[in-house]
Amino acid sequence: MKRITKTTTILLPVMFITLSWAQPEFTASQILERVDSVVNAPQDQTMNMKLILFDKNGNEREREIVMYQKGGDKRMGKILAPADQRGIAFLSLPGGVMYVYLPAFKKTRRIASHVKNTKFAGTDFTYEDMEAGAYGIKYVPEILKHEGSDHVLKLTPRPEIQSEYSMLKLWVDEKTFVPTKIEHYDKGKKLCKLMTRDKIEETSGYWLARESEMSDLRNGQKTKMIIQDVQFNQGLADDLFTERHLER
Repeated sequence: MKRITKTTTILLPVMFITLSWAQPEFTASQILERVDSVVNAPQDQTMNMKLILFDKNGNEREREIVMYQKGGDKRMGKILAPADQRGIAFLSLPGGVMYVYLPAFKKTRRIASHVKNTKFAGTDFTYEDMEAGAYGIKYVPEILKHEGSDHVLKLTPRPEIQSEYSMLKLWVDEKTFVPTKIEHYDKGKKLCKLMTRDKIEETSGYWLARESEMSDLRNGQKTKMIIQDVQFNQGLADDLFTERHLER
């Protein structure tokens, strides 16, 4: 994995974190707060991405998707290609509210909490994985250890949160507070999925992982997500994040 280097050309939310490096100790909650501030630092963002789906035999399929996000709690994704998948879209709103649009049925439906473990468009990312929202809202953190240059946190879903996972283990770079690896554990507390985040770099003053890979350890499949283009702070309108816009 490419290691991240310190840079001075960063915006104020990240600059605050940079100046905090000298602090000798952080609590689990402080680490998670800084993770959320880095991940959700832009006012809004538009990302064009390629999804590469690998089956257990190594065969590949591709998707193209555009993802819009505003703040830390509004996100919409639309499949652009291939033709038989084009138009499939999801919308994530505050409070855990999610919708999916299926063009084959010309219908938008709300995704109930107990079915958020459904895979999105055949990928290894479930709707829960794609959901917007800060880690600190959904999880209670605990420091497990320090490993190399990473903090390692255990994240347990808060009592009011319905999740397919019994816990997550989150590796966080101790200098930038960027997540580098996430282990997902099922209800039986068995490791079921692994997400790695690579090619982490500073772009327009914000940290992001250009490549992420989600591996489903139960069936040997995986999905790689590659950011091909990203734009920040374009002034995305709230109207973009509505059921009506899903169908356009």
